[in-house]
Amino acid sequence: MKLIKNEQIEKNVVKLTIEIDKEAFEKALEKSYKKNVKQIAIPGFRKGKAPRKIIEKYYGEGVFYEDAVNFVCPEAYEFAVKESGIDPVDRPEIDIENIGNEEALVLSATVTVKPEVTLGEYKGIKCEKVVYETKDEDVEAEVKAMAEKNARMINVEDRAVKMGDITVIDFEGFCDGVAFEGGKGTDHTLEIGSGQFIPGFEDQLVGAEIGVETEVNVTFPEEYHSKDLQGKPAVFKVTVKEIKEKELPAIDDDFAKDVSEFETLDEYKNSIKERLDKSNEARTKSEFENKLVEAVCENAEVEIPQCMIDNRIEDLTKDFGYRLSSQGLSLEQYMQITGATADSFKEQFKDQAEAQVKSSLVLEKISKEENVEVTDEDIEAELQRMADMYGMELDKVKTLIGDNEKESIKNDLIIRKTVEFIADNAKVSKPKAKSASKAKAEKSDDEEKLEKKTTKSTAKKTAEKKAEKTDAE
Repeated sequence: MKLIKNEQIEKNVVKLTIEIDKEAFEKALEKSYKKNVKQIAIPGFRKGKAPRKIIEKYYGEGVFYEDAVNFVCPEAYEFAVKESGIDPVDRPEIDIENIGNEEALVLSATVTVKPEVTLGEYKGIKCEKVVYETKDEDVEAEVKAMAEKNARMINVEDRAVKMGDITVIDFEGFCDGVAFEGGKGTDHTLEIGSGQFIPGFEDQLVGAEIGVETEVNVTFPEEYHSKDLQGKPAVFKVTVKEIKEKELPAIDDDFAKDVSEFETLDEYKNSIKERLDKSNEARTKSEFENKLVEAVCENAEVEIPQCMIDNRIEDLTKDFGYRLSSQGLSLEQYMQITGATADSFKEQFKDQAEAQVKSSLVLEKISKEENVEVTDEDIEAELQRMADMYGMELDKVKTLIGDNEKESIKNDLIIRKTVEFIADNAKVSKPKAKSASKAKAEKSDDEEKLEKKTTKSTAKKTAEKKAEKTDAE
């Protein structure tokens, strides 16, 4: 076979014309005949025994063309891509230019290729570096959170309700003196201050005593799930049946032994600080590098084929679905709850997908300009890191890594080294320091977006269930 023509028919689209000689095509036709002959019945012959020439005369010369073309096409396309040196980014569109039993087969493959990148400034980029530091209060906050997780619930009978208590209540709601549907509940557990019920409800239970009926006056929100109650005033008659409060454990050496592998509280706190230090160091590095990559991409020019963006959107959609499933929600349920269509759901990833594709193209171009290379030692170290992460032996990991996976690891390492090269050559402006508590509060855009969407979905789903159960919430 040979590549007859390699022509650019439009921006980032190439048409390859390939000739498969008649001998090779004849072999493909014979293979197609052997594959299909058993299903062919010709008068005068037992089924599956008719000669190829008889079948072609009976059904037409092209009876075996389709499978024959399918047999030779993959190899022909792979050959043409290698010969032309193009870098396809999508599946090709195959057309038959010439075909015949006694002729060479001529195919054309029209395919989108990786676009050219025009680099701007990428060395000596000026960038502010935010350094995240661990403060004593960050460590104390972690200890306190662990104490909250290990708190005991104590029954209280000698005082009234206060903020933060866990109560068990009976209630019934009335609008204009008439009980409304869904406004009644029995033995309902409510944490005062949790915001579980409508605004004002929980605040008015502060000071309520066990067994004494308390009137709670509220107004339903204008956007309440039940249209009949939207914006209406209501009175709830509430009886507190139980009061419980959290009893936090003493934060001492015994506490440290209970919640960790350490013998003393100081050792436990030191371990928390070490963990936070590593986390802060990683975040400092990651955010600084992300800012640099954004700046480098802004300086570069590239016309991205739509198929590359669409493919990345598909990847992001799948990733979002995996993350939802880890929180007990399917992608289909999410779209039903939020009222999103498949198109509108994918549209929200468009900008993110385009940015990621561009950064990948730009970094790849820089890696070639700077001759960034990955050694066997680099790959070995990465495989060891993977082995350590999954608690496996290095040799076992190597048996699971095929050539394609190894090539992917190599490409990832090249990109990582390229980003490090940009960072090493950057001009760092005066760093700002932030504490770990602020770092924890300021999540990445992707995390925040996922959390907000998932929380919103779960809240709506919960609200629908609660609407059937009670209208006090």
